[in-house]
Amino acid sequence: MISFSRVTKRYPGGHEALSGVSLAIEAGELVFVTGPSGAGKSTLMRLMAAIERPTAGTVMINGQNVGALRDRALPYLRRNFGLVFQDHKLLFDRSAFDNVALPLAIVGFPRREAARRARAALDKVGLLRHERANPVALSGGEQQRLALARAIVHRPAILLVDEPTGNLDAASAAALGELLKSFNEVGVTVVIASHDEALAARLAPRRLALDRGKLADTA
Repeated sequence: MISFSRVTKRYPGGHEALSGVSLAIEAGELVFVTGPSGAGKSTLMRLMAAIERPTAGTVMINGQNVGALRDRALPYLRRNFGLVFQDHKLLFDRSAFDNVALPLAIVGFPRREAARRARAALDKVGLLRHERANPVALSGGEQQRLALARAIVHRPAILLVDEPTGNLDAASAAALGELLKSFNEVGVTVVIASHDEALAARLAPRRLALDRGKLADTA
């Protein structure tokens, strides 16, 4: 489903965020990408999501070479993904419901079906009673769950989550981890980039450890 072959990502100025990374993630896996700040975790996730393209090497997503795709084809590829960013990227001038329904409106879902799916996603993450609240009225953990609801509302095959527990207390982090595991248990491929070793140990998935842009361990 996702494969990297000797992938390098170099940014302007010469900074090499990833160097010669090769890996494969199969459909239905739950995988942690671990490593300290600056190890290249977020860069790896952006390459997986086709937000960026490799400087060298090959990134394959569902049999498609990301580096060879035309720009107009990328939005169609990205529909396979649900993305949860470190900073949530929520719209604070809109309600929780509107935040979740927006991706469906963009791709042309009928309003009634979009509303049904948005409420189902909010219910899945325990936020249905807050559907009219703006994100600013939610706690950090609730904002993270709202971002997750938005990511899964279109029922993606692959869920990519970048540092989901960085600003959460231990109880909220544990609850979010179980929620991510529940999506994997129904067949969603889940890739989590995190330095949270406790979360990784609790969920006991496969780990990909990055160290200064190189893949150190694939256990």
